[in-house]
Amino acid sequence: MTSRRTTRSMTRRHRNSLPVPDDLAMEIFTRLPSKAIARCRCACKLWSSMLRRQDFTELFLTKSCARPQLLFAREDYSVREIVFITSPQPENPEENSYVVATNHLARFPRSNGFYGCTNGFFCYGADWFFKRLKLPVICNPSTGQSLTMPRLISKKRYGVQSYLGYEPMEKEFKLLSMNSSRNGERISVEHQVLTLGTKNLSWRLVECCVPHGPSTNWICISGVLYYAASADGSSVNSMVLCFDLRSEEFSSVKFGKPMPDSTTTMVNYNGKLGLLTSGDSHYVTRSSTSVKLWVLLDAAQHEWSNHVYVLPPSWEDVVSETMYIAGMVGTKEIVFSPSYQRVPYYVIYFNVERKTITKVGIQGLEAFQGTSFKTYLNYVENVKLL
Repeated sequence: MTSRRTTRSMTRRHRNSLPVPDDLAMEIFTRLPSKAIARCRCACKLWSSMLRRQDFTELFLTKSCARPQLLFAREDYSVREIVFITSPQPENPEENSYVVATNHLARFPRSNGFYGCTNGFFCYGADWFFKRLKLPVICNPSTGQSLTMPRLISKKRYGVQSYLGYEPMEKEFKLLSMNSSRNGERISVEHQVLTLGTKNLSWRLVECCVPHGPSTNWICISGVLYYAASADGSSVNSMVLCFDLRSEEFSSVKFGKPMPDSTTTMVNYNGKLGLLTSGDSHYVTRSSTSVKLWVLLDAAQHEWSNHVYVLPPSWEDVVSETMYIAGMVGTKEIVFSPSYQRVPYYVIYFNVERKTITKVGIQGLEAFQGTSFKTYLNYVENVKLL
């Protein structure tokens, strides 16, 4: 009788413990891909509990940040879905190097406009709901989860623009959304914030004392959302709106010169806001000669630095179609992506220090010949559950 009780007690202990120390087990789990983590969560209660812990989520994200990826997003109109695919992001790529894009992350219901990616979470506009109401959706391509946000505090149905940010001090994701006025000037009104992870998701109104017209060009850096905006609602942006996610307060920084909305790509330049522009067009062609980078040095003084990177002669030999600026890796490499998928698909790395052009082929996208992709740099897998 005693022997049976001892055996049962030992069996229970084995069920509730791992054969290796917890720290070592977590280190092993962090080396698995996100899809494997999802399967492990379903294996047993012990694994599920460990892999849902905040410290594991943060450790996995830290590991992911050390190996950022390329994220490709496109709308598959045949099945009314968004497709997400990742590929390893090459570091200091050599000429004609190839990476493999075989990791198809997830599919989600069709969007009504891409908003962007922050810390592994992606934000997009849902397809038209009842009464043609457009609501923002947050999804995690790594876990396959998505969450449609509640209706905004508004009677307006059009002109919703949303930005997703991450506040590192409180470790919170926040969504900033606003409507546009219907007076023909495209001025933003009814600015609202929602914090993800709360029991009852709800919007709260925040005050903005800077009249502006928002754009789709934005980025989140160190707990601050930056987005290009116009002062008069025109298509020419003359400033950057800054929204501090912790204090939930707005401020603005003027540009050195007005820029059309479609010509600028925002980047994280060593922790500072950077603006990449190719001139008068958002697209880059074979005849393009340079790329200009503006870096925000002092927001209070509206101070910017200006760098002009001249494209080398090899640019004309490598580029044969229309490209757009996908962003920047670190402070040395500007990445260009084609407007439409060709076989083989590729991206171009321009090393601004070595003045070299490298064409990096992406394998595994052959099924999407002739379609449009949106390329995002520095994507990190995040196993945090919605």
